[in-house]
Amino acid sequence: MKFAGVDLNEPRIMGVINVSPESFYKGSVRNDEEKLIETAVKMVEDGAAFIDIGAKSTAPYLETQIPLEEEIRRAVWAVETIRDHVNVPISIDTTSARVAEEALKAGADIINDVTGLKGDPEMAKIAAEYDAPVVVCAHGEVRNLSDPVHTIIDLLKESLVAAEKHGIGEVAVDPAIGFLRPDWPPWYEWDSKILANLNTLKILGRPILIGVSRKSFIGAITGRKDPSERLPGSLAATAIAVFNGAHIVRTHDVRETLDAVRMAAFMKKFRP
Repeated sequence: MKFAGVDLNEPRIMGVINVSPESFYKGSVRNDEEKLIETAVKMVEDGAAFIDIGAKSTAPYLETQIPLEEEIRRAVWAVETIRDHVNVPISIDTTSARVAEEALKAGADIINDVTGLKGDPEMAKIAAEYDAPVVVCAHGEVRNLSDPVHTIIDLLKESLVAAEKHGIGEVAVDPAIGFLRPDWPPWYEWDSKILANLNTLKILGRPILIGVSRKSFIGAITGRKDPSERLPGSLAATAIAVFNGAHIVRTHDVRETLDAVRMAAFMKKFRP
């Protein structure tokens, strides 16, 4: 199995860099050209197989609206800045087809859409036009509160149908940890049930991408309110995700996460 030309015979790391000051984890933000390049190069040296650029926060519990032109400016600047310094695929994390298109023109390779092609009606068309691999997140109305895993699968199937309809060849699926927040069960239970049963997503036949890095469900479980204190919890959740079938792990902390991934992947070999 491959994604964007990267062999997924072993779990891979996607390093996250934000150029959005409103992002929930301030430690991930880079607005200086030199620091942006330094961070991207270091992530690849530390083992990242992909770099993911976020020009606007997608945290569902934050007020993150910014002008579209500002998101485009940030995205294009970031992609152009690092493109000649890293030899790995660059992903643009956006819900806007215009941002995605401008980032692809600037040198991005992958579209990472947390709305799963359901937000901007032009997104699937842009992905198909540029032959860009797409990461689709589970997105939509939560209909069955008692069954998080199969709810996620149903939402992802809808996105896969849209991708197939538009002729998008490469799609990775993301169960949207931290994004779906029903009133019941508590979101941290919802997310934990999905991670504990992540192997069920294999039914979709697509690479599974997981993003747990420093997210609020970890804070809720560990009592760590500050994202800067959530690295140990993130590594534990990462190991569980890889043990249960994750192919790509999206993280702010490449070097540390790679060790957790390697340990989990090695032990998974001996699973009955």
